Amino acid sequence: MSHLGYMEKLLDRVEVEWRALGSALVRTKGTNITAGRMKVLHKEHAPLKIFAGGKTVAFVEFKDIPEKDVNRKPSIIVKSRGVIGFEYYSKPFSHKNEMWSYHSINNDINIKYVYYYLKTKESYFQGLASRMQMPQIATPDTDKLPIPIPPISVQAEIVRILDTFTELTAELTAELTARQQQYAYYRKQLLTFENIGVKWSALEDVVKLQRGKRLIKSQLEMSGDYAVYQNSMKPLGYYHESNVKSDTTFIISAGAAGEVGYSDVDFWAADDVYFLLTPDNINSKFLYYYLLTQQYKILAQVRRASIPRLSRTVIERMQIPIPPLAEQKRIVSILDKFDALTSSITEGLPREIELRQQQYEYYRDLLLSFPKPEVVAHD
Repeated sequence: MSHLGYMEKLLDRVEVEWRALGSALVRTKGTNITAGRMKVLHKEHAPLKIFAGGKTVAFVEFKDIPEKDVNRKPSIIVKSRGVIGFEYYSKPFSHKNEMWSYHSINNDINIKYVYYYLKTKESYFQGLASRMQMPQIATPDTDKLPIPIPPISVQAEIVRILDTFTELTAELTAELTARQQQYAYYRKQLLTFENIGVKWSALEDVVKLQRGKRLIKSQLEMSGDYAVYQNSMKPLGYYHESNVKSDTTFIISAGAAGEVGYSDVDFWAADDVYFLLTPDNINSKFLYYYLLTQQYKILAQVRRASIPRLSRTVIERMQIPIPPLAEQKRIVSILDKFDALTSSITEGLPREIELRQQQYEYYRDLLLSFPKPEVVAHD
């Protein structure tokens, strides 16, 4: 039987009770702790996880916060400010007291099932939050949400199916991380020339550094022939002309200052982009790969102001190795293969992860789309 056929049978004529989230689960408070205090108390392998906004967390000892503030039941943590979302956690935890969490004391409600249902409602809550000056939701927003409660056996099977998808994605992501680390290691090995008789030069002595040209917003298009790079590696828009040829390395000088990029197609460099024109004895992509190994040094010299900036001088004074051109091409060929496996969205693991995530979301929505009675209809 296909996935779809099995799921249709699982949900066929299932009786569903709809209840407000706040009456179905127990809502718990957090602990009175500041971000500064979390930083002080944090120990890498401490047993108690403290959640703050966004991805900020700390691990602390049990003695560091009042016992009454420790939650020991598998729970759904509500990220209620800034980035709005839900997280499931099954070990002891607490969180800042502007957040809240839910757990189940009802044998007929599987808390992880409710978590998966709430994940389908994240965009709804993000829409509610966006009406505030600082995006946020309040406890009544989640408390009054109607949730469908099928028989506990159906809840458990839905959790099992969705856990299988998430575990597969997690395995693929771990594999991708391992390959990225392996790639970074080999890249560093291939591009370390300290003990080899290779010529070194200041970048300004061998490469022509040029600054891009500003475009105003009204000149940009949503789509077009040539991507426009300005203050990040994500195109700002598109333009009908290019001012940089393909096979060129470039560096962002403001905003995402210090980020190194490479384009194998013509593009438009705006005024916060420096592009590097290489002579015949330097392969542009070899230069790109070498600069990636120096990314941390470049980023360390970015001026941290309201808009981070990287000076032209920092780039020009960088020392770069110039091995024979054939060796440069050999290194590029090896690193291109690693890059395809780890970075390309159409090849290797990233594409597989993207497809698995789409598949997971499709089946999650299918499994959790119960028809709602009129009295609890909810957008």
